[in-house]
Amino acid sequence: MLGVIRQKVIGAKDVMRLRPVVSSMRHYSSGTKEMTVRDALNSALDEEMAADPNVFVMGEEVGEYQGAYKITKGLLDKYGPERVVDTPITEAGFAGIGVGSAYHGLKPVIEFMTFNFSMQAIDHIINSAAKSNYMSAGQINVPIVFRGPNGPAAGVGAQHSQCYGAWYGSVPGLKVLVPYSSEDARGLLKAAIRDPDPVVFLENELLYGESFPISDEALDSSFCLPIGKAKIEREGKDITITAFSKMVGYALKAAEILEKDGISAEIINLRSIRPLDRATINASVRKTNRLVTVEEGFPQHGIGAEICASVVEDSFGYLDAPVERIAGADVPTPYAANLERMAFPQIEDIVRAAKRVCYRSVPLAATA
Repeated sequence: MLGVIRQKVIGAKDVMRLRPVVSSMRHYSSGTKEMTVRDALNSALDEEMAADPNVFVMGEEVGEYQGAYKITKGLLDKYGPERVVDTPITEAGFAGIGVGSAYHGLKPVIEFMTFNFSMQAIDHIINSAAKSNYMSAGQINVPIVFRGPNGPAAGVGAQHSQCYGAWYGSVPGLKVLVPYSSEDARGLLKAAIRDPDPVVFLENELLYGESFPISDEALDSSFCLPIGKAKIEREGKDITITAFSKMVGYALKAAEILEKDGISAEIINLRSIRPLDRATINASVRKTNRLVTVEEGFPQHGIGAEICASVVEDSFGYLDAPVERIAGADVPTPYAANLERMAFPQIEDIVRAAKRVCYRSVPLAATA
């Protein structure tokens, strides 16, 4: 039962606003306080810089301008230009400086204005940062974080809209984290900064301004989430839906719609792409016997493909239906708003896929 990608074309009349639907998607159990993802990231950076003088931030406009997305707001005034370093527009240059400083015991947090620009620095990320610990027989640690917005935003064209989860998730020596909520952002960024190995930290521009409930525990300066552990955002018994970053919210909304039709969906927020929490995914599939994966990246060689392979290898006998992958269209991201919406998964795509897997609708192949 190999995974099948089924893309549903939506007409221009269905075009909606591109901002994420999050207000009705929150499923957090503790605390009445709320925090935006932007503030969660800012506070995590602030606390880690206060706790460890070796931590510093470097990137384009992180200082005087306080960050292109204001993630580093207030840090220059508090810690000075030696620890909040504005750079020229040269990703290869400041990423290389960051890796070199990590070789010598510092803990740089390198900000890319968008991860699309990390392609300019990919030699340093992969050949210098990711491989040095192995090539030195464990003598060299590279405690560096590469962070910034990843994946599609809204109306920024093909060169600024790509998801790099699968790219970096395939590289031994890297850890790749993908926060969804404010609690994810705080706990995972703190874990990334404290980790002795290079971490690629993929954020989402459209989530920066969104508020999520956050617990008192998550607001504590010692709070930290484990790397490599997924979170079950919503328990269910009929189908497992895996997602990361903005798509977690879409999956939660789809689960609410499915519940009205008598389908109980279990939503897994991956949080970590590398290492991937295969145990949690497989345990869920062995309970629900069905799987839909959701991502905004390209379908070929994607995160969903890796999850499907893991389930086929470890839990094939538990599957009662073919696995379905919901992914971005296999094209460069269009600039036109109506085409851009059709190029990425929508809530209705997840609902339709789940119903197909649960045999509640006619398969697309039968209607072709």
